[in-house]
Amino acid sequence: MRLIQSINQFDVRMFLACVNTRHQQQLSRVARSVSKTGDGYAQLGLPLCVYIMGASQGLAYFTAVILSFAAWLPTYWVLKNTCRRKRPPQAIPAFSAAIIASDEFSFPSGHTAAAFLLATMTVLFFGAVGIPLFLWAIAVGASRIILGVHFPTDTLAGASLGMGIAYLGHSIVSAA
Repeated sequence: MRLIQSINQFDVRMFLACVNTRHQQQLSRVARSVSKTGDGYAQLGLPLCVYIMGASQGLAYFTAVILSFAAWLPTYWVLKNTCRRKRPPQAIPAFSAAIIASDEFSFPSGHTAAAFLLATMTVLFFGAVGIPLFLWAIAVGASRIILGVHFPTDTLAGASLGMGIAYLGHSIVSAA
């Protein structure tokens, strides 16, 4: 229990360091735009475009992404509703987030998980061409912290969840 409390205290300190900068207003404007790119359209649009364009492995990539998101969504939902971690505005007195989150709980970050799932899957299928998606996924995770709706460990857990499920989905489709 003490370890969890220590991690939580560290997490809150890191969160406050991220959101209490003198550039917070400018960062929030950029973070809003970046965060919106993680709303799910890219996660469906990119694999669909790759498939439609007839890229080598396009159908396998599309199938693996759809299969992975089908596994990710219930896993994410169970984790979020089992852990029931309060979001920063509810956990930290007198803190207000820059946006209103779409659901009640904070752990894990769904935006971050979905972005890392797509980035990982793209690298697994297409190699280095997918690496820029990791920069985007990192930016999505950071935007969720800057906007005040996630703690840093929420985004780390989301990244781990997304990458893990991508590896699983890739393995299943590759074995078929």
